[in-house]
Amino acid sequence: MDSQVRKLIARETKRQQEGMELIASENYVSKAVLEALGSVFTNKYSEGYPGKRYYGGQPYTDAIETLAIERAKKLFGAEHVNVQPLSGAPANMIVYSAVLKPGDTVLGMDLSHGGHLTHGHPVTLAAKIYRFIRYKTKADGLIDYQELERIAMREKPKLMLAGFSAYTRQIDYKKYCDIAKKVGAISMFDMAHIAGLIAGKALPSPVPYFDIVTTTTHKTLRGPRGGMIVCKKEFAHIIDKACFPGFQGGPHMHNIAAKAVAFGEALRPSFQKYAKQILKNAKVLEKELKRHGFKLMFGGTDNHMVLVDVLGSKGVTGKEAETALDEIGITVNKNMIPDDSRSPMDPSGIRIGVPAITTRGMKEKEIQQIAEWINGAIKNHKNKKVLQKLRQEVKKLCKKFPLPY
Repeated sequence: MDSQVRKLIARETKRQQEGMELIASENYVSKAVLEALGSVFTNKYSEGYPGKRYYGGQPYTDAIETLAIERAKKLFGAEHVNVQPLSGAPANMIVYSAVLKPGDTVLGMDLSHGGHLTHGHPVTLAAKIYRFIRYKTKADGLIDYQELERIAMREKPKLMLAGFSAYTRQIDYKKYCDIAKKVGAISMFDMAHIAGLIAGKALPSPVPYFDIVTTTTHKTLRGPRGGMIVCKKEFAHIIDKACFPGFQGGPHMHNIAAKAVAFGEALRPSFQKYAKQILKNAKVLEKELKRHGFKLMFGGTDNHMVLVDVLGSKGVTGKEAETALDEIGITVNKNMIPDDSRSPMDPSGIRIGVPAITTRGMKEKEIQQIAEWINGAIKNHKNKKVLQKLRQEVKKLCKKFPLPY
């Protein structure tokens, strides 16, 4: 291996081992997933779909993609699956291009209230092509389905999009889809953040309710960085055609091989145990942060993460909190809170997730200690001596929970 790259990989491995990843969208894959990602499938161009490729030499690429599809269908009880999207944002764009025409209206969740950039934020390409209307949460942090219906009736969207990147409560799938049906809209759910919790049967599945479901294959699902589209059979042809040749060229077969490995792992009973532990850990984190005086957005959590108003709670900005926690070896991300008036680069909040540390085997006892460190670092964010002491404590605990490879 290139010596410079080898050194950087070694340093990153050391950083991950000696620190805690508490970014809600991050996780650790297995050694088997890493091996598949580095396999000879990276050498092969496979434009098209199994049994209908544009290049020769495809017997094993067809087999590996079919395996990934069948495992995903079993995992989510899906009628149709496309495993070729390169990530979550491309998966969403593929769906938009499949079911919408330029100028069509989409109803999606506001970014500051927990939505995602690709759900219609004005800076995105999608927002320049389609007309996005955004809904927000109520003061108590829950979705007002009566207001959602009023907006839908007024705007008559072609597509109603549920899902989130920082919302911590359970969405009522049936209510949402009933509203979509009432206004004649196609229903879509972006389950990128909670796909692993759904696969592990820790949270209910949106697949039986929604016409189309998109997801990443990393995050809680604990696979390689990639995307996937699940849909009802009636949308299968237009989704596949929109993916290839509409949006992408050759799929990344090494990545699809790694997806197949990850889906196989997610079908095991141990994965269900892991998914349920995530919810337990998140609830302990909620309780402990509240005990330390932090204000949690949406009142708490029903999933794998919490969104914390650190400025309102502790007088520290999201950027200051992120920097202080970085110094002690705890990685989180600064994040906007509902109707945040501050810049996204220095917002009022931070987002904290527990999937990665759960993968390493940490449980309720460790979460209590982590909450203590989070409070200590933010409280003493300008005190280098205290931060250095906390850094050594974090490193000591991390050594007891090695990475899974």
